[in-house]
Amino acid sequence: MPTTDRPDLKLAPAGEDDFDALLSLRLAAMRESLERVGRFDPQRARERLSRGYLPAYTRHILKDGALVGFVVLVPREHDWLLDHLYIHPSAQGEGVGAWVLQQVLKEADEQHKAVSVTALKHSDANRFYLRHGFVLQAEGEWDLYYLRPARSAAR
Repeated sequence: MPTTDRPDLKLAPAGEDDFDALLSLRLAAMRESLERVGRFDPQRARERLSRGYLPAYTRHILKDGALVGFVVLVPREHDWLLDHLYIHPSAQGEGVGAWVLQQVLKEADEQHKAVSVTALKHSDANRFYLRHGFVLQAEGEWDLYYLRPARSAAR
C-alpha cells in the first residue's frame, strides 16, 4: 500500500489535558453508527474512553493545523492494538483515515507487528478495515474483531 504524500496532515502527541476534546471528537465520529444500532450513550462513551485513555500512545490527527481526529495505538506482546481511530465527520471522506492507517501500518511493519482492531457491527469502519488488509477473526454481540497480519517493512 503506497504512502500518500499529505503535507496537510500531521500526527502529534496528545497529553493528559486532551481528554475532553478527544471525547467530544469521539462522540461526533461515532454518533451515527451507535444510533443506528440503538447504542448511543454519551456516558458509556466517556467511561469507555476514560478506561483506556493512554496519552503516551495517543496522537492527534491534524489537518492544516486543526484537530480533526485521534488515533491510539497500544503496543502489546504479540501485536499492536489499534484501540481508537476517529475522524470528525467534517473531515471524513477526504482520505484522512486512510493516511493515518497507512502511517500506523508502516510503523507496525517496521517492527514486524500485527495490528488488531475492533469495530462496531454495521459501522462503515468495517469496510474501511477490510480494504486495508485486516481479516475478520471473530464476532461478538456488538463488535467485529480484526487482525492485520505482520508484514515485512519492505512490502
